[in-house]
Amino acid sequence: MEKEKVLITGVAGFIGSYVASRFLQDGYAVVGVDDLSNGRVENIPAGLDFIQGDLAQISTISKIPCDCRKVLHLAGQSSGEISFDDPVADLEKNVVSTLNLIRYGIENKVECMVYASSMSVYGAVENEAISESHACKPLSCYGVGKHAAEGYLRVYQGKLPFVALRMFNVYGPGQDMRNLRQGMVSIYLAQALKSGRIEVKGSTDRFRDFIYIDDVVEAWFRAATYPSAIGQTLNVGTGVKTTVETLLGQVCQLVPESTYFVQGATPGDQSGIFADTTALRSCLGLPSFTPLEVGLKKFVDWARL
Repeated sequence: MEKEKVLITGVAGFIGSYVASRFLQDGYAVVGVDDLSNGRVENIPAGLDFIQGDLAQISTISKIPCDCRKVLHLAGQSSGEISFDDPVADLEKNVVSTLNLIRYGIENKVECMVYASSMSVYGAVENEAISESHACKPLSCYGVGKHAAEGYLRVYQGKLPFVALRMFNVYGPGQDMRNLRQGMVSIYLAQALKSGRIEVKGSTDRFRDFIYIDDVVEAWFRAATYPSAIGQTLNVGTGVKTTVETLLGQVCQLVPESTYFVQGATPGDQSGIFADTTALRSCLGLPSFTPLEVGLKKFVDWARL
């Protein structure tokens, strides 16, 4: 029997490579796309058909086979801080690429498109678990682009079913520790291991919802394969509120002799946010999530290899 074919974008990146591996293990045929601007060739799982190119360019879209039944769109610029450097480039990476894939999906009668959105769409929020119905007032160009891409998916949902996954702070082995402008856990861990001095941009009272990569992969797989997910916008977080101070304490415990200092702030940064996971649990049936201390230990062990 012919394998069902799925398209996974951002396949050379941290999350995209993991998601691709999961679909390959489950017997799917995978077509992967990445422009390698941030992703690394060595991340690309063996056994998939790889296309190198920028999805904001029609020339890249034209190379994608027309028989992909699902589209999992994880490619894009993923840093709120970097989005201020060149907002137009951020728009192309996160919005134009999505519009091009929507056109591809409609023309080829794709069953569904799963989109990598972000907690950044919410902006400044109250000190409480944030549900998907909360008003979206993004603070960064990145957040604006992610929210806009969601809007286009809703406009075309009659022709292309979709699922939007608003991801919170993903971390774990395989994360790019060279990039010190994206990924709070990886930034702090990279500094701790390299110099023992962690630069913290912003108050240690800030709080986040840190979710381990394995839990994120499971959410993506279920979102793409569960009919109940169609049309849903889901937070992908743990529902656990963790302060930056708590995170730093755990990092310093796992990397003895490391210390931290607070200096400056990050433009467009949220002071605090954590997810209401009611919809995620009920829709995808996720029973539990990896505790931060467990996931962080695995991350540190991997980073020391």
